[in-house]
Amino acid sequence: MPTTAPVTPTGHELVVVANRLPVDSRTLPDGATEWVTSPGGLVTAMESVMRTVDSGAWVGWAGSPGEAPEPFEADGMSLFPVALSAEDVEKYYEGFSNATLWPLYHDVIVDPEFHRGWWDSYVAANRRFARTAAEVAGAHGTVWVHDYQLQLAPRLIREQRDDLRIGFFNHIPFPSVELFSQLPKRTQILRGLLGADLVGFQRESDTQNFLTSVRKLLGHHVDGQTVHVPGIGSAPGRQVQARTFPISIDSAAVSELTQQEEIIERAAQLRRDLGEPRRIVLGVDRLDYTKGIRHRLKAWGELLDEGIIDPQDTVMIQVATPSRERVDAYRQLRDEVELTVGRINGDHAPIGRPAVSYQHRSFDRRDMTALYMAADVVLVTALRDGMNLVAKEYVASRPDLRGVLVLSEFAGAADELRAAITVNPHDIDALKGAILRALEMAPEDQEEAMTSLRHQVMEHDVQAWAHSFLEQLEQTGSPETRQPPRIRLSGDAVSEPAAVDAALQALVERPRLLIASDFDGVLAPIVADRDAVEPDQRSLAVLRELATLPGVSVALVSGRALADLDQHTSMPSSVVLVGSHGAEVGALPAEMHAEVLDSAALTMTPERRELLDSITLALQRIALAHPGAEVETKPAAAVLHTRNARGRGGANATEEALELAMTLPDVTVTPGKEVVEFSVVHTSKGAAMEALSRACAADAWLYLGDDVTDETVFGRLGEGDVGIKVGGGDTAASLRIAGTDEVRGVLEALLAARRDRA
Repeated sequence: MPTTAPVTPTGHELVVVANRLPVDSRTLPDGATEWVTSPGGLVTAMESVMRTVDSGAWVGWAGSPGEAPEPFEADGMSLFPVALSAEDVEKYYEGFSNATLWPLYHDVIVDPEFHRGWWDSYVAANRRFARTAAEVAGAHGTVWVHDYQLQLAPRLIREQRDDLRIGFFNHIPFPSVELFSQLPKRTQILRGLLGADLVGFQRESDTQNFLTSVRKLLGHHVDGQTVHVPGIGSAPGRQVQARTFPISIDSAAVSELTQQEEIIERAAQLRRDLGEPRRIVLGVDRLDYTKGIRHRLKAWGELLDEGIIDPQDTVMIQVATPSRERVDAYRQLRDEVELTVGRINGDHAPIGRPAVSYQHRSFDRRDMTALYMAADVVLVTALRDGMNLVAKEYVASRPDLRGVLVLSEFAGAADELRAAITVNPHDIDALKGAILRALEMAPEDQEEAMTSLRHQVMEHDVQAWAHSFLEQLEQTGSPETRQPPRIRLSGDAVSEPAAVDAALQALVERPRLLIASDFDGVLAPIVADRDAVEPDQRSLAVLRELATLPGVSVALVSGRALADLDQHTSMPSSVVLVGSHGAEVGALPAEMHAEVLDSAALTMTPERRELLDSITLALQRIALAHPGAEVETKPAAAVLHTRNARGRGGANATEEALELAMTLPDVTVTPGKEVVEFSVVHTSKGAAMEALSRACAADAWLYLGDDVTDETVFGRLGEGDVGIKVGGGDTAASLRIAGTDEVRGVLEALLAARRDRA
């Protein structure tokens, strides 16, 4: 029985990431919450796998909109809930996942809907799942992301934790490139998947569809099952494997249930409840338009209409588990199915017995096993299905070697279960023929077919599937040896003033200090027009005063070009100006060792100048296509600014710029807040801070920054150093303050404390 308990938030060897947790909440009569294992193919498949690792965690949604429960333990697993609001459920889950991706990936059986707001929610939700996974995975651990709802997560996790091995498994089909190309955000989806080291699919055709899409839509080189992913900027390229891993079930556990007297009796009671028919035909599906329920009922109705099947001795049971009932297509499907069942029963059901026993509810595993044991024929006639575990569950439930499986050739299981009667469910006449053949199959033929089927299912169970995937991931993934910057602060909550004061008091006791700050967003509020920026004059004055104190060096480290930074700050030579994320360094005061700052990397050779010119032209073309976007040129870099782009133009221009970055292996590409910088000189703010610290022989340093580019500094915090994040967002900084007004207060407090020490 799952129980709530404290959970260590980090250090897990294997982290499974899926849309849902493997448990559902249930409210007890006394108001307490009980967690029970939930049904479903993924949960059934992974439940036993998670028990085999020393430290396993599962990241997923708990199933109810609103605040997420605290992490808890259930059946030996550490569960980490992810919050989804009601709007997230509507747009991320019911919208983009199930009204856009699901129909597109299932051969457009119904038309997919495309809404840009749904995409925004999909991105935001994937970020949430990825952030949690990155936080709970142990060093050099393994993260296994599951299914179409989280296709962006592999890349988002890698951006935070490139020490991890990352796998992705797609449980549903992957469409042909002709269908996939309809997706407006197709390249973002592919790049998200390629964040994994290993991408797994159910069928070989799905794997080939994915590789073809990568080759045609991204232009990446594909060698067999290996995708060569170029690095962005100076980051190295990677190799991603795409392989086929047909999923299975816990076959032994299902087979063992058939030996229990209670379940044997349930199966017998089912036949008695139906009036001891000679034959029972069973269909078990989620109520989904991909499962072919309407086609199946049409074929059954025609067999009854034609008098080929006698409803007096043959009964059909159709289990249709409720699914996505807030989505219009599913509500319409339910109405159609129930009308069809009603018509068939009205026309053909004998008194006291249905022609079709329709069950629109869920059954637990024990009841399902009893149904399988009672059924003479099971119809798995999906129009398109990634695998379909019902087929394998039925086979595992028949150690008596009786029963017949009718299986759609469009279900992944058809690749493995070759002894089943396969059929094209779109062909109603062929489907009718397959049903009749199954009903008339001789016992010895049933035994021969079921023996073959059971060998496949019992030998290739879920443990073998998981072992195969994880073993391949172990061989494929080659995590970086370096540790990523540790996220010290999440969200937006500011640090206690007392904590900031204590850090400053400890800092000023060091003999030699380096005080450095970003400019935009720290010393000056962010504005739409970069040239109209208005820095806080008091903060600049305090920095000038700090630079006059003994043992104190001061620097401004900005993404702005050096000349631009100088123009807006008018700093004396005692304050070092570092522009273009470290590519440009201004005059140095006499006490700094200039030779420490390596100027060789800053030299603009003719080759670098030619490369920069070509990048500038490419960015200008992107800016022209998205009104409001602008290109800034620097001595060693070109920058795309999207803050003033109209509508969704900013996000789209950024995506195009990142696609350009994938083609430039010798360029440092730095995405920031509504900006992407392409530098032909390999620098960063963090590298510049390290060089400055050495040049002034600082015993400790303070850095204030607000942007993602400042994380290269915060990630280098050493013992005694102080990093202060200005504004919200996850950060490796040790402290957080709200904005530019608070920056002024920090600098004034630092100045006063250092003066008092003197």
